[in-house]
Amino acid sequence: MTRNGFTARRHRGRPLYRLPPDVPAQEVHDRLGTAMSDLFAHTLDLVDLSSTTHWSSDPLPPMAAHFDLSVGQVVATVRSEAAREVVEQHGFARTSTGHVLSGEPGERESVTALTRAGTHLWSLGLRAEVTLGYPAPDAIPPAPGQAGVTVPPPAPAPRRHVR
Repeated sequence: MTRNGFTARRHRGRPLYRLPPDVPAQEVHDRLGTAMSDLFAHTLDLVDLSSTTHWSSDPLPPMAAHFDLSVGQVVATVRSEAAREVVEQHGFARTSTGHVLSGEPGERESVTALTRAGTHLWSLGLRAEVTLGYPAPDAIPPAPGQAGVTVPPPAPAPRRHVR
């Protein structure tokens, strides 16, 4: 991650990698794609909730689903029949106000279900957005029982070739 310009830090027991907010969307997409490719050489145990991995210069399709993790459970609001079918296939139960992830899943199961549903929607050309409920990085909760995870020191910024 740091080889691709991300700044590494440890935050409340979790490794956190960030890009500066002024990095253009296409560059974010390129850097994240390269970093993900590098990570896949070592592990497939990744969760990506970043809409920038699906960045395109084309106009965005209408929003088909909205996932909200800020209320203590995973809630999905769908705006089409196709989106409803997808979220129900991934364990969301219909309620009077939308859909809720069934049972009492832990953090890992919740994120996995959300990621699968979001990826499935994207594969069908349906747009989804996710609200994590963290107004700023400082609001990210501590990792549950995650002691000893180390974050490597930041690498120098990638060199830019100018002609």
